[in-house]
Amino acid sequence: MSTVSPFLDPGPLTTPGALALVHLSRDNVQPVYLGKDTDETDGYAEGPVINTRFGSFPHSTLLHQPWGSQIRASVVDTGSRGRKRKMAQNADADTNENSTEAAASPASNTKDVKTAASGFIHILPPTPEIWTSSLPHRTQVVYIPDYSYILHRIRARPGMQIIEAGSGSGSFTHASARAVYNGYPDTPDDKRGKVWSFEFNDDRFAKMREEIKEHKLEGVVQVTHRNVYEDGFLVDGQSPGAECIFLDVPAPWQALPHLSRSKPSTALLASCDLEPLKEPSSGWKSPLRPDSSVHICTFSPCIEQVTKTVETMRRLGWMDIEMVEVAQRRVNVLREKVGLNMPSERGANQSPKDVAEAVTRLKQIDGRFKKFNTKSKNDGDVNMDDDAEDLDNGEGRNGDDAIAANGNADSSETSTVKPWVAGRLIHRTEAEIKTHTSYLVFAVLPQEWTEEQEAAAYEKWPCGKESKVIGSLDKETRKKEKRELLQGKHAVKAAKSETHMAKRNKTE
Repeated sequence: MSTVSPFLDPGPLTTPGALALVHLSRDNVQPVYLGKDTDETDGYAEGPVINTRFGSFPHSTLLHQPWGSQIRASVVDTGSRGRKRKMAQNADADTNENSTEAAASPASNTKDVKTAASGFIHILPPTPEIWTSSLPHRTQVVYIPDYSYILHRIRARPGMQIIEAGSGSGSFTHASARAVYNGYPDTPDDKRGKVWSFEFNDDRFAKMREEIKEHKLEGVVQVTHRNVYEDGFLVDGQSPGAECIFLDVPAPWQALPHLSRSKPSTALLASCDLEPLKEPSSGWKSPLRPDSSVHICTFSPCIEQVTKTVETMRRLGWMDIEMVEVAQRRVNVLREKVGLNMPSERGANQSPKDVAEAVTRLKQIDGRFKKFNTKSKNDGDVNMDDDAEDLDNGEGRNGDDAIAANGNADSSETSTVKPWVAGRLIHRTEAEIKTHTSYLVFAVLPQEWTEEQEAAAYEKWPCGKESKVIGSLDKETRKKEKRELLQGKHAVKAAKSETHMAKRNKTE
């Protein structure tokens, strides 16, 4: 069995025990761990079965299939489960044991399943995008439009170290793990791309750690149970050396002092209304990479959080601070069939397709109205049942016949057109935006140079000794050089003029 996570390399075919995402509809995806095809589960002779409104799908029909395959529903005896449970409740322990063995023996081999008349699903490989739409929600989820833009702005790429505060449901964790993945580390000292994730809640931490283990991401993601406001981002007393940071916590400004090049002073923290930092036993260390700029993003639902975060960033030396709000809206493109004779089905618009059809319909209604009024005047008392019978017998249907004839003519003309090409091509935006409001604050912490680095840079690019740079001369010297330059140009021009006049006089 492969030790690589299915989110990084799912392989060409589905395998027993692998995580698969069952695509039921556009907005309905169900994660499933595929069972072995010889197991008998929950009383089904077919083994593990997925029951949906589209039919029943034994796991044996999902195994060893290419990813993306369409799987037809199967005929499954759903009543056997209830019968076996009833037997287990009514029989005593010995009888139950014997009956269970007897019932399991004929089903030890997988039952041959038959394909149902209708219903199908698609079996998809696990990716961070599909996982986001199917994962169990433990907190607010960072959706695809947000985390794709975030990973781009914080410059996440293979081999980098990312700090994530607030694991939550794991949506951003899986996406960032794929972004920085450049192989699994062979040794503890092997520095590969890694996500350092921190979670404060006990239940979410336990579920997240179990999820990472099941998804085989232990070498790429390390989850730590930590209150980052108080204890910072060191792991076992060592610095992660992070180059990218994502803070999805209620008060990101309280975690910012730990993300500094050097320990902030008590006076600086007091100006930010923050408490002094705790001094670790191993001494204060920066969790950031020292020789590179660090990019950060904070994820906040309220503008008050943004204001406090930006104020603290400015005091702590962060630069290029910018706030962005991502608003996604899906555009649906489809073909619409228009006409009064169209059946009531999806993609059909039962309205006049042109002026002629509308006029025909109006004439039909007007004719029925006139006939009804004429009959009312002649008969005096009107029997509504008789009128209804007359209409049912075919009176006043000339308009319907004309519309039907027109529709038949159109259908004969377009009989060569494929059904999926018929109709006009339209687009509509979805009525509801399926993302929540969030404000993304981006900033950059520049590299802090030492005196040795400054001296080396000064030696390579000397400053103050340039002869052709404006900054190397004072104002008076620059004016003097400008005057001398202009005087030289005037002298050259005068000399040329005298030479030209001498030649002209000589010619004359």
